[in-house]
Amino acid sequence: MADWTQLPKELLELISKRLGTHYDVIRFRSVCSTWRSAVTAPNRCRNRFAPRFPLLPISSQFSLSKRSVFLLGSPTTSTQTNASSPSSWVIKIEEDPMNGRVQLLNPLSRSRFDSLPDNFPKPLNLLDFRVLELGEEYVLHYLTHHSVGNLYMEKVVLSCLDDNVNDFIILTIHVSGKLAMFKSSVKKWAIIQDMPSPFDDVILYKGNFYAVDNTGRTVVVGLDFETNLIAMPVFGGDKKFLVDSKDELLLVDMYLSIESEPGSSSSSAGFGFVEEYFENLALYMNERMVKFKVFKLDDAGKQWVKAKDLDDRVLFLGDGCTFSASIEDLSVCRGNCIIYVDNFFYSLGEEDGASEHCDVGVFDLESGSIGPLTKFPQFSELFWPPPHWISSTTASDAQINVGESA
Repeated sequence: MADWTQLPKELLELISKRLGTHYDVIRFRSVCSTWRSAVTAPNRCRNRFAPRFPLLPISSQFSLSKRSVFLLGSPTTSTQTNASSPSSWVIKIEEDPMNGRVQLLNPLSRSRFDSLPDNFPKPLNLLDFRVLELGEEYVLHYLTHHSVGNLYMEKVVLSCLDDNVNDFIILTIHVSGKLAMFKSSVKKWAIIQDMPSPFDDVILYKGNFYAVDNTGRTVVVGLDFETNLIAMPVFGGDKKFLVDSKDELLLVDMYLSIESEPGSSSSSAGFGFVEEYFENLALYMNERMVKFKVFKLDDAGKQWVKAKDLDDRVLFLGDGCTFSASIEDLSVCRGNCIIYVDNFFYSLGEEDGASEHCDVGVFDLESGSIGPLTKFPQFSELFWPPPHWISSTTASDAQINVGESA
């Protein structure tokens, strides 16, 4: 059997340069003392995007932070893990650039957990788990003299033009529905005027910016602010998402409906009650996701083609990012499902105390069934609370320091 500790230093350096994140480099260096000495410790600041930019459209300053979504796998194999115990756990983390401590966030939203279990390990040793990075998101923050606050933009994507992070480009959707691009080289924002309809989503796919509007019309956005059509509209749904699934670009079309809360009725509302009815409409009605359709990109035909299945993958639609994972990586027995944020299920008021995930829904693409996450046990176990095997970690060089939420 080959002795991996005897690999040439030059080869180890080449391998380390192809690793995606500084967490991967840390794990790589932790294999043995030979590998640790051959590869320089990662510059963690390289992965903390915190430069200052001029705010759009006012003159205040803001910073940009990165949040990463990880899938942690049990150190035991799926056959060794008890059927009643989840073998995978999805988390989203945001690292504080000042002290290196990590905050845990809901994987599909921007909310932080109120507290961590008493037995939760601090620090969290990455060598004790199988680790897979599923996705990432970026958040713009206001910077004032007294505080830091979030700058609301639906989606922010970033592309670095070199290894130095000093040369980068940001693409986001402005409040007007138009695309806005920021170039570090010129230090100012530019509004891209191409907008037959307001844009719904943006994504960085294979090194290029893609954007889809609410008709399904999809464009590639060039660094020269030009847009090139790559797919014609797909009419029908109410909100469009772009997802990178196994190096294939997908369009997810979400259909919404209006649902009355139990016990409410508008049938008795006559003309004399019209004003009161509309004033209280928001109290009685909720937008609800009722179905999804998924399309695959046909580059040659410049069109979206309806997909019959997801090739045993699961799609995740979050507030700030979309991502996918295979059923093998997730250690679940079924795929072809979409897990998404749904405020309707949150408004129903779950009584099991699982408020951390009651605003998440699951749609089965094959059967068309839809429901809250709690009705799908194998998927709900991927989220909060942490599985028991998380608490068995020990300190090492490959660790992240976890702190309570502010």
